[in-house]
Amino acid sequence: MSNSFFSLSSLFSVRVIRHSAGLVVLVSLFVTVFGNYTQWKLVLAWFAESGSNPLAFLSLVLFQFFLLTAIFSLLTAHKFFRWVLAFVMLVTAASSYFADSFGTVIDRVMLINAIETNANEAGDLLTLRFVLYLLGLFLIPTFLLRRIEILEQSPWLRLRSHILLGVGSIVALVVLVGTMSSFYVSFFREHKELRVYSSPLDVVYATYQLVSTDLMSKQLDFKAIGEDAAIPASDLDRELVIMVVGETARSDHFSLNGYSRPTNPLLSKKDVVSFASVSSCGTSTAISVPCMFSVDEKTNFDVTRAKYEENAIDILSRSGVSILWRDNNSSSKGVADRVPYEDFRSPERNPLCDPECRDVGMLHGLEDFIDSHREGDILIVLHQMGSHGPAYFERTPRSFWSFSPICERIQLDQCSSDEILNSYDNTILYTDYFLNETIELLEKYDHKFETVFMYVGDHGESLGEKGVYLHGLPYFLAPEAQTRVPLILSFGSQHHDLDIDRLRRVADQPISHDYVFHTLLGLFEIKTEVYDHRKDLEELAERAESTED
Repeated sequence: MSNSFFSLSSLFSVRVIRHSAGLVVLVSLFVTVFGNYTQWKLVLAWFAESGSNPLAFLSLVLFQFFLLTAIFSLLTAHKFFRWVLAFVMLVTAASSYFADSFGTVIDRVMLINAIETNANEAGDLLTLRFVLYLLGLFLIPTFLLRRIEILEQSPWLRLRSHILLGVGSIVALVVLVGTMSSFYVSFFREHKELRVYSSPLDVVYATYQLVSTDLMSKQLDFKAIGEDAAIPASDLDRELVIMVVGETARSDHFSLNGYSRPTNPLLSKKDVVSFASVSSCGTSTAISVPCMFSVDEKTNFDVTRAKYEENAIDILSRSGVSILWRDNNSSSKGVADRVPYEDFRSPERNPLCDPECRDVGMLHGLEDFIDSHREGDILIVLHQMGSHGPAYFERTPRSFWSFSPICERIQLDQCSSDEILNSYDNTILYTDYFLNETIELLEKYDHKFETVFMYVGDHGESLGEKGVYLHGLPYFLAPEAQTRVPLILSFGSQHHDLDIDRLRRVADQPISHDYVFHTLLGLFEIKTEVYDHRKDLEELAERAESTED
């Protein structure tokens, strides 16, 4: 017992070091070894597969250590060095938690998602494991950091020692890379997916991108597009379109697209066409939703510029279409900022909350809205909560827990693969119910309108394949599970301009979110110079038919 007490007291006793630069070395070593589990796991797996020299792995560890030391030494050359190092460990704890638990990379888009997320979504990620990460990688190290005393050090001596340490670390990096240049040139060129997990550098770089691109960038003038847009006078038929923007839905988990499980028992009985090869614009809601409504294609879409530019919703509204956006997600991501918008995330407006507010609640009162508009076309957009993880079990009422056993935990790595899969598939089953209810509401208006139902997922979801969960990976390394989304269309019996059988012939053709903007304009027969008929799904089907003939 005395030995245990001695060890414990030794741990928390005051230590003395000569220079604050010594703390930088300790923190850099701690972060390198303990704050980058996912990175080293992936690197070791690659080395085992490639048969590379084990010394190369050691050199990568040293590379990380010297790089962190160089950066930290220059960031802490002042009297507030302890605060900076404590913040470094806080960021490391958060970054490591998401990387180790979900395989998530913290990049600029992920930071935007974090800023725009709501409290409920954020709460899903705050688990006991997160607390343990904070304790082990932040609170305890910070406490020990405070217990270390620095001998009296003048500002000049501190500045000199930190500069010497930083320069020395940079020299060590140059020597290290120089002695193994052939390895580093190929490694950093070919394995971006390994180095993006470097903590806390991923957060530092993402923050730099966010600040320079989104916060400090020059305010742009708001840009109107499609100012010539108009509905032809010859179009006397009234259009009623309900578009559902899905959340976190994987195309390959829809039985309409060949999935072995019956996740679409209701839609399979409807006269719908399901496009099975649709690529998303992004891997997160913050990118995909504004992108699908933007005139810009994925290749040149910029989320910052989109905030200062009109979208398809604006063009339709200016053309005389009555718009209503209902949201059971975090927000419209700026798309519906200039049209009527209703938030259905609380019981004050959504009648179906138990306590989670259900997507089906967004249908409440829609008939009153439609009936109140006696002239003109109508577009209603319903933005789902859908299959948003990791709390899949909270996304559906218990009556929809058809696939079991399910994962009733937020910490997905504590559940079996089957439990995660069952929980996720139950959310698709509930989406099937919601979409069927939406179509049946539309069917009531077939005698008054040319009705159209459109469902588009925003992005997919990783369910533990190769240790990756959730979504939001950089697009260049995201698996298809995060980028392949469902798109479903259905037309009313009185819609004479659209041929669903013709659309079925192109349902397997590769398309993308780039088609949404132009298909929406085409559904309302909008004439404008920004409309590209080549990216209208109906026009795509017509061209395919002409080619066959």
